Amino acid sequence: MDAAEYDLMDAAEDGMWWYRALRDRVEAALRGRPLPPGPWLDVGCGTGGLLRHLRGAFPGQALFGLEYNPAAAARAAAKSGAGVAAGDAARLPFPDGAFGVVASMDVLCHAAVDEPAALAEMRRVLAPGGLLVLNLPAFRWLHSAHDRRVHNARRYTAPGARAMLAGAGFAAAEARYWNAVLLPLMVAQRKLLARGAADASDVAPFPPWLDATLRAATVAEAGLARLGLRFPAGGSVLATATRPPNVPPGSPSRTPSP
Repeated sequence: MDAAEYDLMDAAEDGMWWYRALRDRVEAALRGRPLPPGPWLDVGCGTGGLLRHLRGAFPGQALFGLEYNPAAAARAAAKSGAGVAAGDAARLPFPDGAFGVVASMDVLCHAAVDEPAALAEMRRVLAPGGLLVLNLPAFRWLHSAHDRRVHNARRYTAPGARAMLAGAGFAAAEARYWNAVLLPLMVAQRKLLARGAADASDVAPFPPWLDATLRAATVAEAGLARLGLRFPAGGSVLATATRPPNVPPGSPSRTPSP
C-alpha cells in the first residue's frame, strides 16, 4: 500500500469499529480448536494491530509477523512486541512446518501479491494439522475507490474461497460472509457516495457516535453467527482451513527467526 494508507491504518486500527470486529472474528476462529503447538504467524501484518490483539487475547503465545513494507514492519514490531520480518508473502522467510496458525488479513487480494504462490507458502510453513485463517474482501461488484486506494485487485465469494483453498491443498475449508448487517450502508458508501477516482479509502476516524453504532451492529451480528446463523452475503469473507495432518513438512518444525 501507499505510505499514506499505512499511516491511516496505524492511526485507526486500535479503535475503528471495522478493525475491532475483524479482530473479534479472528479470535473466535482460533478459540475452541485443537491446534498443534508452535508459534503463530500473521502474513501481511500491516502496522501490527492484530498481532497486538492476539498477544493480549492469548498470553504467552509466540507470535511472528511478515509485512512487505519495511517501515510498517518496524511499526508492527514496536506496537505488538512480536518478531516481524519485512518480506514477500510469496516467499516467506520461515522454515517448513514452523507455525501452528497462519493468519492473513486482506492480503491475497492485493495487486502485488501472487495469490497461488502465497497460498503455497502459507501451506508450506504450517505444521501438519495447523490452521489457516484468511479475511478476504467480498464480491467483485463491490470494487470501488477504496480498493483502488489500497491496491486491491481481487474480491471473493464464500464458495470461491472454499474452492481456492481446496485447490491449494488445504483441508476442511470453510468460508462465511460477515459485515452482513452493514452491507447496505457499504454499498451506498462505495457505489453512490464515494465512487470517484479521487475519493479516499474507507480507513478514517469516524465520529464517536457513528463508530459506536457501527460497532454495535457488528457485535450483534457476531452474536447471531455464534447461534448458527449464516449470512448469504456480506462485505467480507472469513475463511479457515487446515494443512492435512498426513502430509509431513519438508523439514523439521522449529521456532522461526525473522
